[in-house]
Amino acid sequence: MGSKKKTKSRQIKAKKKKKNTRVFYLSLIVLVGVGFLLFFFLSLFDYMYPPADGTSSSVVTGEKQKVRLYFSDLNERFLIPEERYITKRKAPDDTVRALVEALIEGPHTDLVETFPKETDLRGVAVKNGVAYIDFGRNLIDLHPGGSASEMMTIYSLTNTVTINVPSVKKVTILIDGNGVETVKGHIDTSRPFEVNREIIVENHS
Repeated sequence: MGSKKKTKSRQIKAKKKKKNTRVFYLSLIVLVGVGFLLFFFLSLFDYMYPPADGTSSSVVTGEKQKVRLYFSDLNERFLIPEERYITKRKAPDDTVRALVEALIEGPHTDLVETFPKETDLRGVAVKNGVAYIDFGRNLIDLHPGGSASEMMTIYSLTNTVTINVPSVKKVTILIDGNGVETVKGHIDTSRPFEVNREIIVENHS
């Protein structure tokens, strides 16, 4: 009799162990499945709605930053601000990139663009208060030339960056990763540029 009870007890314990094992593996499978689905949908979201600069870590989710982009007047004598909202970035490099991309895109008003639309922005680096902005060779090749147009390009860039990014005090223009003496032969671009408020006209009708 005792032997039968022991045998039955062992059978019950074996069944319980087997059941617990099945529950464990089933739970593990469910967790892996949920994790996979979560990863899939997050990846799909990032693919469908990528951040402006391609890296999610650089963007402050849901926040916008009001900026002033400086474009030329019709006579290429003064720079006039155009207010715009861009996605707020964490790093100054990313903010500068977004600003330069907006300048290349051109104005949304009747102001005059200061960069050829095909200008290639190769990279941006902010070091010790200086923004090093690297353009492709086509900035030089496609630029219309003339001292006034060249000045508008340089100070449209410099004023837009230094006024909107407090940590940047100067701007250095690079072409294909190297310093360049001039864009079109009128202004020395081998040195960094500082903000020039004298050519800004705030009120534009």
